[in-house]
Amino acid sequence: MNNQRNPTISKGVDSTLIWLYLLLVAIGLMSIFSVTYREGDDVLRSFLNFKTEYSKQLIFFGASLLLGLFILLTDSKFFTATANIWYAFGVLLLLLVFPFHSNVRGTESIIKLGGFNLQPAELMKLFVCLALAKYLSRVETDFNKTSSHLMAAGILLLPALITIAQHETGLALVFFAFFLVMFREGLPAGYLVIGFSLAVLVVATLLVDKNILAVIILIIALLTIYFGWRFTRQRRELIIIVSLVTVTCVGVQRFAVPFIFTHVLKGYQVERIFSLIGRENPYAKLNTVKGDDEPVDKKGKDTDYNVRQSKIAIGSGGFVGRGFLKGTQTRFEFVPEQRTDFIFCTIGEGFGFLGCLGVLGIYIFLLLRIVNIAERQRSVFSRCYAYGVASVFFFHIAINICMTIGLAPVIGIPLPFISYGGTSLLSFTTMLFILIRLDADRQMVLR
Repeated sequence: MNNQRNPTISKGVDSTLIWLYLLLVAIGLMSIFSVTYREGDDVLRSFLNFKTEYSKQLIFFGASLLLGLFILLTDSKFFTATANIWYAFGVLLLLLVFPFHSNVRGTESIIKLGGFNLQPAELMKLFVCLALAKYLSRVETDFNKTSSHLMAAGILLLPALITIAQHETGLALVFFAFFLVMFREGLPAGYLVIGFSLAVLVVATLLVDKNILAVIILIIALLTIYFGWRFTRQRRELIIIVSLVTVTCVGVQRFAVPFIFTHVLKGYQVERIFSLIGRENPYAKLNTVKGDDEPVDKKGKDTDYNVRQSKIAIGSGGFVGRGFLKGTQTRFEFVPEQRTDFIFCTIGEGFGFLGCLGVLGIYIFLLLRIVNIAERQRSVFSRCYAYGVASVFFFHIAINICMTIGLAPVIGIPLPFISYGGTSLLSFTTMLFILIRLDADRQMVLR
């Protein structure tokens, strides 16, 4: 009887997620150690002096475990009751960045708190996940209405726009991953078509001459009217819709894209994008974003230096890798940011194709497990939150790994649980353990 009133902390907890979490953090600590350890250092002493990056990451891990334990002891209803409060608190933190930010490694979205660097945009992913799940699970939310779609989109776009204003475009893009949650909850596929079409238009704008692209858009519009004329009686409406779409497309390629590349993105970010597609940057002399210099350790190097060195490191690992502490590219710091954004190349050089495949397998298993957990929830809040966690993790994993092998522009987002960084590890740990706590009470209906 007493056990029913005071259930143990492990009751209902998904141990598989915890083991996957511990495994990924262990891989991260090992990777950070492999690129920062110096021959002759006393390993035990270097871990205990808390001055090296791997010893600091160990502290962050200890703090994350304590936070995770606290979350598992918390009533699940606490997260639904305080979701909107956390969201408002996160927006406030984002706004405080403007007057109190510090320049750390080229980014100005960090607030220094003594010896700890706080990046509110990292924490905001958690708060958006909670707030969106709260909104979608409300009884009065009718997600068949356009007004509900706009409200849900507003929850994502507000922090995204503030983050863009802080010139952290990479982190801002993460918030768009939450649209996957909205599609799971019934957002019409038409929005997905519009978003995909817009992405194709932006890419085409970068690859094709603007005048040629405008002619192509006009030809497509005329063909649409010609073939659509015979299949509809609402011909006037057809002409109006096609005309509006055509004007919008031309406006995007003529004005919106140039504005983004000259007034929103930093100079080196634009260079990275054009370097990826193999074209010369036409906006180099037009960029007006202040403070758009590369971080200190990258100045004087061409824009694709990071990616080239990362691919060399991964390629040199071969099939089975050079071995732990035997890499040359990563051990001798040829790859900038190899502890954070480019941590995956450390795994590739040290453990080769098999090591990379193993890490990818762990991540895929983690994502599938989270999706499986999402589908077994009785509560809409828990299901939406679980899909939010899966979306954020998927975005980070896919973009970070594609970034290190040259399939995506370098936008500076960490690899979950593996990259060095206190705020990142704490935010990812909190997201995962809240999911574990909600899943432990999956028979409850939370709102």
